[in-house]
Amino acid sequence: MIAAIAIGVCAGILAGLLGVGGGVLFVPGLVIFLGLGQHQAEATSLLAIIPVAIVGTFKQDGYGNVRRRDALLMGLLSIAGATAGVALANALSGTVLRVGFALLMVLVAIQLVRKTMSEQAGDTHPPQAEATCVNHPDSPDKP
Repeated sequence: MIAAIAIGVCAGILAGLLGVGGGVLFVPGLVIFLGLGQHQAEATSLLAIIPVAIVGTFKQDGYGNVRRRDALLMGLLSIAGATAGVALANALSGTVLRVGFALLMVLVAIQLVRKTMSEQAGDTHPPQAEATCVNHPDSPDKP
């Protein structure tokens, strides 16, 4: 029980601080510390992320950081993706899922390092897709 509490608190803090999906922390934590199988960990993580997402979104919205139209579109499209992903996950072995999850984490880490290195090299202009929300139609700062 203490391990589950620690996983939840750490995932919540890092999700709110860094914007990472709780699954990045929930899934490995549930597998390593609670001994869940990959399928159980992924399914449990999907349910556990709901309150994290709600609280994080509410707080970020208070700061004007939520692009509501984009979030709604991604959320609606994710319903179909999640349905297909669950069906695919249940057709695969736990080992295949663990390897796939690990590869995803490695790819994400590589992308983050590349982006950080390019910013440190003087390329301080963010890509168009990651520009600030100041001129976005849903931005509260727009006149």
